[in-house]
Amino acid sequence: MIGGVIAVAVLGAGAGAYALYGDGTAGDSRTQTTAADQKPKIKTGPLSATEVTTTAQRFLTAWQQGKVTTAAAATDDSTAAAALLTGYTKDAHIKDVTLTPGTRTGDKVPFSVKGTVSYQGVSKPLTYDSALTVVRDTKDGKPRVAWHSSVVHPDLKDGDELVTGEAGTPPVKALDRDGGELTKAKYPSLGPVLDGLREKYGKTAGGRAGVELRVVRGKASKKDELSDKTLLELSKGTPGTVKTTLSPAMQAAAEEQVAKRPRASVVALRPSTGEILAVANSSHGFNTAFQGSLAPGSTMKVITSSLLIDKGLASADKPHPCPKYFTYGGWKFQNDDKFQIKGGTFKASFARSCNTAFISQAPKLKNDDLTKQAQQVFGLGMNNWAIGVPSFDGSVPVQSAAQMAASLIGQGGVRMNPLNMASVSATVRTGEFHQPYLVSPKVDNRKLATASRTMSASTLSQLRELMSYTAAYGTAAEAMSGVGGDVGAKTGSAEVDGQKKPNGWFTAYRGDLAAAGVVQAGGHGGDTAGPIVASLLKMGG
Repeated sequence: MIGGVIAVAVLGAGAGAYALYGDGTAGDSRTQTTAADQKPKIKTGPLSATEVTTTAQRFLTAWQQGKVTTAAAATDDSTAAAALLTGYTKDAHIKDVTLTPGTRTGDKVPFSVKGTVSYQGVSKPLTYDSALTVVRDTKDGKPRVAWHSSVVHPDLKDGDELVTGEAGTPPVKALDRDGGELTKAKYPSLGPVLDGLREKYGKTAGGRAGVELRVVRGKASKKDELSDKTLLELSKGTPGTVKTTLSPAMQAAAEEQVAKRPRASVVALRPSTGEILAVANSSHGFNTAFQGSLAPGSTMKVITSSLLIDKGLASADKPHPCPKYFTYGGWKFQNDDKFQIKGGTFKASFARSCNTAFISQAPKLKNDDLTKQAQQVFGLGMNNWAIGVPSFDGSVPVQSAAQMAASLIGQGGVRMNPLNMASVSATVRTGEFHQPYLVSPKVDNRKLATASRTMSASTLSQLRELMSYTAAYGTAAEAMSGVGGDVGAKTGSAEVDGQKKPNGWFTAYRGDLAAAGVVQAGGHGGDTAGPIVASLLKMGG
């Protein structure tokens, strides 16, 4: 093959020389032709169905036959492809692979994988589905498989590896607060949580490792705090035991609620202690409830309101501006449906979620005021929570001009998840921040995060009044209908670039129970996340 390439290259060079110099005869038309003229044109434009299916077939056939170099050459990153495909056999110990392509959809070709994982005399069948996408190489115009590790297995992120062997971390048997076992089969949302518990407590919980095929995370995945994942167990280890704070009844209810809507996530916790009672996501891959990083929209106004009241820039029952528009930092901000409230109080603006009531105070604030309030009072954004599994602690970066103003209403650079926003409601309910946790700190003597100060009695009283009024008469009223007792709530809608509908948010408390949820691309929070949160609040408090 190499010889063939060289021969073609030499022939090409000879042809180019001949065309350039001709036979020396003056006026010979061949002297007008150059090597550049004979360069083949690079093909551009959309891929044909034949190009897609042929490329996919070439790649899959070579992979199935164990011809790693040939398969890798059919991709747009032969080095990375060769490394992972080699490891598929050498490190993952997967053999007798059969790859069956499915029906093409555009440039994407799904395929099924059947193989056998064999390690030290133990074998188990492996089956799963994956997919590849064919793209046109910009350099030579040829169709190639767009290389990502997920082509080999959908649970792989780029930089991850597949490994079969004795698990580095023994398995754990996770228990709910009543001593019942928590399993993926019973609670599908808990997959990432159980993986995280094993990674943190496997070596200290008293278990012994078994043999398994697992995803070993690379640098990028570790940066995103993704845990190693077991794909196939060849021989069972002996699990250690880890007790969590989860309530079996509330976890089951949370799973049932999020299943009603796509891309829904919810967290419920005990404000007086910080114990997490439930965590659920309709998507069972990434734990958005704990690790999501999303603009929280108007639920952020709970924190902003505490700041404005603290600084004397707003008071629950005093008049407060809510114009149709307010311009700051070169941006023109407006309210939903461009409404305005004439002669209204701050409580009325909070209950109706008036954006301009908050943006109008931006000129009187320092760039770091909101950041400090979130960190010092609500314990957010300091990257120091230790809940027992990976989590994101929220982020309220210092910003200026229009971005600072936008952050006041939960846009700009502010990022949160349901765990963070449930904690916000819990802080309002108790008057002080208690870091949420899934595993008691007594288990491993870890230190929980703390806040450096609390709100004044006056600020706290007014903030509770705002949230209570919103639950009874504001944008949260419909969702909170039927939720009795000492309650408070706030809705939110967060605009996302390229998304038709906003993310719907809802955070609330009832007695000694707080919860928050998000439905991505769901629309208004009161209509989407609200019923999910309210259903959990009705269970206790």
